[in-house]
Amino acid sequence: MFTKILLILAYGFLLVTHCFAENLTIAAASDMTYCVPELVKEFQTDNPKSEVKTLFGSSGNLFAQIKNGAPFDVYMSADMQYPTELANVGAADKSSLMPYARGHLMLWTANAAINLDKGLQGLSQSSIKRIAIANPETAPYGRAARAALQQAKLWDDITPLLVFGDNISQTLQYAETGNADVAIVSRSLVLSPKMVGKGHAQAIPETAYPPLNQGLVITNKGSGNLLAVKFAKFMQSDKAKTILERFGFSIPNKPSN
Repeated sequence: MFTKILLILAYGFLLVTHCFAENLTIAAASDMTYCVPELVKEFQTDNPKSEVKTLFGSSGNLFAQIKNGAPFDVYMSADMQYPTELANVGAADKSSLMPYARGHLMLWTANAAINLDKGLQGLSQSSIKRIAIANPETAPYGRAARAALQQAKLWDDITPLLVFGDNISQTLQYAETGNADVAIVSRSLVLSPKMVGKGHAQAIPETAYPPLNQGLVITNKGSGNLLAVKFAKFMQSDKAKTILERFGFSIPNKPSN
């Protein structure tokens, strides 16, 4: 009898603990694929009861899903445009809108025979038959890549060679698997642990494309979730900034040394 009572009490304790567990769902741009897990891990050290789920995709596709009622609490875009528009149409809390990082473009190839030293101008070499960029219609990194190619006066000539990734992560995958000779990708993916020691990369000057200022906003669903508010605040912390910089992001409004 005593054992049965103990089992009932233990079950009740587990049930209460589960009920008080905090849940958070984050929708993030694909350039954050390897960075967000590190951010979540650090966030959970101060919020040990939190259960955090993450979903990655192109900023534009995630934007459309949230606009249509997808149950995400926090939206981390690769630009400021999409989260701002969500707030403007009443699908997110405008007061929570903030820039959290600035991204950067890089050229990347798995082919050691391809020389990236000339940057974008080197894309005209005869050994390059296919060039991967993210879809400019739904991915901010794709729009930035297009702008860089247009500024270099290469867009018209290179267009027949382009293959488009649904997001920046798939774009890199095209070059990894040989479905593209070169890809224009995010620095955050190139610096991820998964890519250490792989391929060759070359930075694209920041002056070649509009700034990739990335924005975070708490959705309407997340506005009643204290954990979403805590995560947004965490993203402004020194701990979060250190992780972002490790993945190659710049921090908005941070003075240069």
